[in-house]
Amino acid sequence: MKIRNYRETDFAQVDTLWKQAFPNDPPWNRAANAIPAKTSFQPELLFVAVADGAVVGSVMAGYDGHRGWLYAVAVKQSHRRSGLGTKLVRRAEEALLKLGCGKINLQVRSTNKAVVQFYEGLGYQIEDRVSLGRRVE
Repeated sequence: MKIRNYRETDFAQVDTLWKQAFPNDPPWNRAANAIPAKTSFQPELLFVAVADGAVVGSVMAGYDGHRGWLYAVAVKQSHRRSGLGTKLVRRAEEALLKLGCGKINLQVRSTNKAVVQFYEGLGYQIEDRVSLGRRVE
């Protein structure tokens, strides 16, 4: 298994992975929208895990000079509970650290208890914040 930077040829497999991992995501989070946006800004912060020539995981990160963010941490069902999710998060963290990032944030749906526990196991903590958002398109 290898974690490497995303390539255009990975798109179809990442799209399939995200549809399986995030079936209820809104259209703006889907690969068709998120990947072109990411590859036009900080493309070096989009990683895939590849095993036997197939994409089995992904992580997308971002850094604005103040905070880092993790997005789209996804692992193919057949590779879950193998430590791959941890490796993907750590790879993104390393890349953010190299950019000078001192704090990394992420958002998880409050109903997704298993994923919250996963991140807590990696040292992330629930913070007393309210997440607000607004679509500006």
